[in-house]
Amino acid sequence: MHDRYENPLCTRYAGQEMQAIFSDNTKFTTWRRLWLALAEAEQQLGVPITDTQLQEMREHLYDIDYDFAAKEEKALRHDVMAHVHTFAACCPEAAPIIHLGATSCYVGDNTDVIQMWDALLLIRKKLLAVMKALADLADKTKGIPALGFTHFQPAQPVTMGKRACLWLQDLEADLRQLDFQLASLKMLGCRGATGTSASFLSLFDGDAEKVLLLEQLILKKMGFTKCQAVSGQTYSRKQDFAVLQVLSGIAQSSSKFAGDIRLLSHLKEVEEPFEDSQIGSSAMAYKRNPMRCERIASLSRFLICEVQNTAITASSQWLERSLDDSANRRIVIPEAFLACDGILNLYRNVAEGLRIFPAVMENHLREELPFLATENILMYCVKKKQGNRQVLHEKIRVYARQAAEQIKQGGKENNLLSLLTEDPAFSLTAEELSALLAPDRFTGLAEQQCEQYLNQTILPLLKADSTEAEETEDPINL
Repeated sequence: MHDRYENPLCTRYAGQEMQAIFSDNTKFTTWRRLWLALAEAEQQLGVPITDTQLQEMREHLYDIDYDFAAKEEKALRHDVMAHVHTFAACCPEAAPIIHLGATSCYVGDNTDVIQMWDALLLIRKKLLAVMKALADLADKTKGIPALGFTHFQPAQPVTMGKRACLWLQDLEADLRQLDFQLASLKMLGCRGATGTSASFLSLFDGDAEKVLLLEQLILKKMGFTKCQAVSGQTYSRKQDFAVLQVLSGIAQSSSKFAGDIRLLSHLKEVEEPFEDSQIGSSAMAYKRNPMRCERIASLSRFLICEVQNTAITASSQWLERSLDDSANRRIVIPEAFLACDGILNLYRNVAEGLRIFPAVMENHLREELPFLATENILMYCVKKKQGNRQVLHEKIRVYARQAAEQIKQGGKENNLLSLLTEDPAFSLTAEELSALLAPDRFTGLAEQQCEQYLNQTILPLLKADSTEAEETEDPINL
């Protein structure tokens, strides 16, 4: 359909499984399942509902006549009542008891929570898959020295694996927040127009115990154990904000990773996957732009901004209910999950297919090691050559400035080491200097830190969740 707008999150970025969670079929069949659970629970507690009525509802959970529903909604201007009528049309026996005692939010809010629950579980599976890819990358590259950067200026060397552990640690924090929100997620329950359960109290002739039991029965039928302790007609919209904070955290971590890969790609130290027939630029045929990481950054920016929307919604609700949240939430919540799904699909693809170029890393190290090695040279010459620390420090300072000027003004190679070896005050041999410049002398505990983090934290976590990190479906557009 090319004559109207279609959401790029669906056509380009998110996977089919996440799209299915937020599809109309999932939403409206969940409404029918909730109506069935309500009727079953009411029958169990003595409301005169027949087995025939319940069986009729069970037989028509999934055959939704969307054309009929659209005509009803156009006439009624109410989506829930339109679907009540649509369900009743194919369940004539059950029609009198469908939605008995409930409000729109009984199906609307509870369905939102069920969808968010399922979507969080899918995000969790994909997050674990990315973490496994990064753990493999970290293990393979834990000993490869690389120039470190602070302010994107050369700094003490690290290892590629240690850098991967930084990305991995961010995702570990996101996983823990996700698990916390899964444990905290609560359904609305069935509370009536203002959250007091007055309609159900009337239905059960003032029997409060039956009202409470009704809610527990519904929760069990829908696979949940907890609902809001108190509510208005809706659950507090702060729950939406809390859930989207998790997605925002994943977006923050992903964007940080993507930004680092983009910088390292400029240095030609790494390269994201690039197919043989892939075009990097329509104008410059040689280009190999890091387009996947740029896409991660782009989608992450969108998702990070979406959480602000839920914050404003939560802060602007009136008393027991207002409707200014409805149109907003039906856009923001699904699109946030779809964006997060697309981000993780891309992240996994890059992490699993990332190309590493150790020779380029070594060249960059060699270019900067003369400066980075000066402290080691100073300490060695004082300790082994009985040099004067203050004299040697001043000489290094002067020579370093000369070498820097030669690089910047003349575009020449770094000659600091030549200046030092030619000065008899340092009394350095070529062999001594070569030993002092070995890259692994400058990476500190980077390799050990990587091994410790993987072995003590990440590998046990992944092993405990091994069933969650299985293969996911291919992304639509990488």
